[in-house]
Amino acid sequence: MGESTDITEQELQIQVAPEVQGGRYANQMIVTHTQEEFILDFILASHPVAVLNSRVLVSPSHAKRIISVLQDNIARYESIFGEIKSIAPASKPDHIIAN
Repeated sequence: MGESTDITEQELQIQVAPEVQGGRYANQMIVTHTQEEFILDFILASHPVAVLNSRVLVSPSHAKRIISVLQDNIARYESIFGEIKSIAPASKPDHIIAN
């Protein structure tokens, strides 16, 4: 007879460091990738200067999960508050390199 395995979700307690609690505001994002990872650069652009606020590196499979959860949350947001109007960025950076 085959062995049955119960997979249960464990609660994960997340501790947030004081310097992270306030978050970082970003109004632009640059995404690049290599074969092994996606690099998400979150930027605060305020003419004439743009500051890289945070860089997050994730695996390709995690990047795909991020897209899925964002799509789900956007759908829930729009069901409550209405459609989010898409605004085209002022310009695309021409220096993005994707390997």
